[in-house]
Amino acid sequence: MENYFNRADVRQIEATGLAVERILEQIDLFKGGVPPIRLNRPCTIHDGIVDITGPEEERAAFLASYDEAAAEGRFLKFVPASGAASRMFRDWYRVIERGGFDSEEKSTKFAQDLKKFAFFDDLSVAVSRKGDNIQDLIRGGIFARIMEYILTPIGLEYGQLPKALLKFHAYPGGNRTALEEQLVEAALYVRDGNRICRLHFTVSNEHKKGVEDYLFQVRGDYEKHYDVRFNLELSTQLPSTNTIAVDMENRPFRNRDGSLVFRPAGHGALLENLNRARGDIIFIKNIDNVVPDRLKPTTVIYKKVLGGYLVALQKEIFRYLRLLSEDNMVNKELMEEIGDFCQKKLNITFPAGFKDLSLLDKRVFICERLYRPLRVCGMVKNEGEPGGGPFWVDERDGTQSLQIIEEFQIDKNSQTQRAIWSSATHFNPVDLVCGVRDYRGREFDLHQFVNRETVGISRKSEKGKEIKALELPGLWNGSMYFWNTVFVEVPVETFNPVKTADDLLREEHQP
Repeated sequence: MENYFNRADVRQIEATGLAVERILEQIDLFKGGVPPIRLNRPCTIHDGIVDITGPEEERAAFLASYDEAAAEGRFLKFVPASGAASRMFRDWYRVIERGGFDSEEKSTKFAQDLKKFAFFDDLSVAVSRKGDNIQDLIRGGIFARIMEYILTPIGLEYGQLPKALLKFHAYPGGNRTALEEQLVEAALYVRDGNRICRLHFTVSNEHKKGVEDYLFQVRGDYEKHYDVRFNLELSTQLPSTNTIAVDMENRPFRNRDGSLVFRPAGHGALLENLNRARGDIIFIKNIDNVVPDRLKPTTVIYKKVLGGYLVALQKEIFRYLRLLSEDNMVNKELMEEIGDFCQKKLNITFPAGFKDLSLLDKRVFICERLYRPLRVCGMVKNEGEPGGGPFWVDERDGTQSLQIIEEFQIDKNSQTQRAIWSSATHFNPVDLVCGVRDYRGREFDLHQFVNRETVGISRKSEKGKEIKALELPGLWNGSMYFWNTVFVEVPVETFNPVKTADDLLREEHQP
C-alpha cells in the first residue's frame, strides 16, 4: 500500500471526522474506476411503475391510511435546501459581463418580463434606496445595471443567497419565497392530530443563520393562518461526508501549504442528515419544486396518496415479518403467500434455484429482503426534462432490482444500454416517501443499505489545475440502492422545479 499521508495529514483527516481507511478506499475508487450500472429495461406502467388512477375506492383507502398515520404524528418533511441561487442566474451574469443583452429581441423580452418576477417589488425598493428609479432603468434599457441590483450586494444580493430565500410567487397579501411555500405545503399534508408540522431543512453553513432568521420572521404568520405549529430543524452537511480530491495520477491533491483538499460530495452526503433526522415516515422534496396556492391541491392530494400507499404497504410487510419471527407460524403455504407478495407488490425477483431451497433457507432470504427501509417514489411521464429515471437493473446474482439511475452511471459505449436509456417512459422528479423504521419501531441505520460502488467521479478545476472529484452515491440513487422500492406514477403537474430564472416566468409559477 502506498504511503500517501504524513502525520499532519492524519491529524487533518481525523479533525474532519474522517478515517484514513475511508480515504484510502476513496483513492482506490479513483484508481479502479466505477463499474457501470447494467440496465435491463426501463420501468413502465404495470412493469415496475404502479398506476393509481384506477378505482376511486382504492385511492380513498390510501387516503384513509394516510389520515391515520398523519394523526399519529408519523410524518416528517425533509427538504434539501442548500442549493445556491447563483446557478439560476448564469445567463444574467453573462449579461452583466457584456454590459447588456446581445440582441434587441432579448432586451425587449426582459423589459416585458421583469414585472412578472415575484421579487420585482423588492427590486424597486432596493433601486430607490440607491437613488435610481426602476422604470427609468427599464425605459433606458440599462438592463446590466438592473441585473446588478438583483444579483449583487448593491441590491437584493440574489447571487449570494440560497435558492430557499428567493421570492418565487406573487400574492395580493405579500409575495413568498420557496422556503415559505414549503411551510405552506407542510401545513396542508404533514400536520398531526395536534396540528404540529415537523420539517427538516438541510442548508449550507454559509446560509444557516440567514435561513434561521427568515424562518423566525415568517413562521408566526403561517402558524396563525393555517392554525398549526411548526417544529423546525435545520442541519448542515457534515465535514465528515466530504471526499478527497486527487490529481490526474490519483495522488491526493494538496493546497500550496501542503494540506489535503477535500470537497463536498453531492446530495449523497445528505444521507447522514436523513439518518439523524429521527423520522418515521419522511417526505423528501427539493426546495425549488413548489407551486402557487392555486395549483397546490393536486400536489397535496398526491402527497397524501403516496404517503398512504407506503403506510398500507408497510403494514403488510410488518405483518409478514412478525409472522416470520414466530417459528410455529412458518409453513409452506405462508412462504408461498409472502413470496407472491414480494414479487407482485415489491418487485423483488428471486435468484435461480430459490424454489428448491429448504423452508428455512427461504425464510432467511425473505426476511433479509423484507427487513429493509421502504420508499415509494413518484414518477412522472418523460417530457424531455433532464435527470434520472426508473429502471430495472441487472444484479450480479442474476436478479433484477428497481433503481433510480442517472445517465452518467451507464455504459455509454454500449449501443444496447444507450437504447434502453433512451426508451425510458418516466423520469424521477424527486418526490419520495420513505419508511425508515422497522416493524418494532426501531430506526434503521441507513448507511447499511448503500451501494458504495455507485459513486460518481468527475473532473474539476482547482486553483487552475485539473483534478478528480468523488461524489458519494446519490441520496435517492445509490444511497437507497438496497431499500425496498416502489415506483408510482404521479401527474406531471406535481413537478415544477425552478432551475433557471426563466422558469419563474412559466405559467405554473405565475399568479
